[in-house]
Amino acid sequence: MTARIIMAHSAPPPASVTCSALSFQWPDGTTVFDQLSLTIGRGRTGLIGTNGTGKSTLLRLFAGQLRPAHGSVTVHGTLAYLPQNVTLDTAVRVDQALGIVERRTALRAIESGDVNDDHFDTIGDDWDVEERALATLAALGLGGIELDRTVGQLSGGETVLLRLAALLLERPDVLLLDEPTNNLDLFARRRLCDAVDAWRSGALVIVSHDRDLLERMDRTAELRSGSVTWYGGGWSEYEAALATQQEAAGRTLRAAEAAVRQQKRELEEVQTKVARRERHSKKMDAQRRAPRIVAGERKRSAQESADKLRGVQEDRLSAARERREEAADAVRQDAEIRVRLPHTAVPTGRTVLRLSELRPQFGQLNDGNLQVHGPERIALVGRNGAGKTSLLRTLTGELAPLSGEATAFVPLRFLPQRLDVLDEELSIAANVARLAPGVSDNHIRSQLARFLFQGARAEQPAGTLSGGERFRAALAATMLAAPAPQLLLLDEPTNNLDLASVRQLTHALEAFEGALLIASHDLPFLESIGITRWVFVGQTLQETTAEDVRELLEAGHTTA
Repeated sequence: MTARIIMAHSAPPPASVTCSALSFQWPDGTTVFDQLSLTIGRGRTGLIGTNGTGKSTLLRLFAGQLRPAHGSVTVHGTLAYLPQNVTLDTAVRVDQALGIVERRTALRAIESGDVNDDHFDTIGDDWDVEERALATLAALGLGGIELDRTVGQLSGGETVLLRLAALLLERPDVLLLDEPTNNLDLFARRRLCDAVDAWRSGALVIVSHDRDLLERMDRTAELRSGSVTWYGGGWSEYEAALATQQEAAGRTLRAAEAAVRQQKRELEEVQTKVARRERHSKKMDAQRRAPRIVAGERKRSAQESADKLRGVQEDRLSAARERREEAADAVRQDAEIRVRLPHTAVPTGRTVLRLSELRPQFGQLNDGNLQVHGPERIALVGRNGAGKTSLLRTLTGELAPLSGEATAFVPLRFLPQRLDVLDEELSIAANVARLAPGVSDNHIRSQLARFLFQGARAEQPAGTLSGGERFRAALAATMLAAPAPQLLLLDEPTNNLDLASVRQLTHALEAFEGALLIASHDLPFLESIGITRWVFVGQTLQETTAEDVRELLEAGHTTA
């Protein structure tokens, strides 16, 4: 069967994307999909799954950027696609990035009296293109951006929203968004969520780990082990349905395990009964002094009967084991990090960190004053470009401040967004040992097992790890360092993490007893780890609350 991608532009059927018997492999032979078939129709669909299951690959197949080995992809209507990593030429103007520069030029020409037919052909029916562009930018929180401005003047989050605006202006029938909230600040995330709420036409497919965004879906499609399972509603409905499903699967598994134990007992009883019969038969033949031919016939008949009885019971045991395996496959084993870190504890009244009139090299902050005491958990929130990452790197000593000072009074460790604390050539265990001099190999390995790197897995080179494994290894190297960190700095730790990995991070932080300073735009995650103080990063460091942050989001304000 040959691979093909079909673009269907007729009005009926309505906007949708369908794959039929889709198979895809990477050049190294790794199979991603084998005979996958599904249809995604109108409305908002959240496509979820653990890292590495093929969500982004599926979107690229839908968009025609990858070709299937077998099967087909059919798109009814026009399609637009926003990839994870958006890059735009910094020298181009906003109208060029929006794809409307030719229509704007034609409009200017007509307004100046040039009635060339080419200008009218260029504009078509889109006479209000400028108004639509400005309205779309405003709806995404980019109302202050002029069409003649260059892209290089925009922040990373604004660039993502600008690219989304360009896609919305195309009025696509099918819109694909891959992790659109990555690297967006809280305010930009809110604008994107508003755009999703306003979606009324065609099919919208979003790959995301953002729980707030997933709550807005009409349906949820979970990609797992090469197949898709559908759930009605958004993230909460998915979690509730999955919990019910897993509870039933657990009951089925327990019943199957009980059946296996019962069949084992019955097989043992049969074997004991058969052995008794054989001994009794031999004893009776010896007492009767039966002729050899008669004794042999009795023995063969008894053996056939015993073999048949054993065979029936063994078949039952085998069937019970198969049912147990099927039941076990339905029960998800999402391993959790369970680690004890008692040496990270800090007394409540102890000063951990002091910032005095700090001004980092980059960002808006020019007068940072802050004191951290004991095991506080502080969230740094603010706009993209405010300088949260620059602030954290200044606190580690990686960047020198322009003025002021920052003093840490306890050992600290920093887990950056890029997870570049690992040496790609070294094993996981060697990476931890490098940051924990003097700690025994046995202790390192026992702790790594709690980070889900058991036995030989600890010897795997860091450069060969998957995204989720790399995160766990970097987290282990950071938290198991010696001396034990009593101040932990985290920069957007949930970016690109699947929800299982986010849960693992949450469990690991439960064991951390020191102070925590974390820059993040993920409000549900921040609230789940017990943040005790909220600090808004602007020109100064301002105390705020989770409620105030949410109110600012609703109001669309940019300052605390």
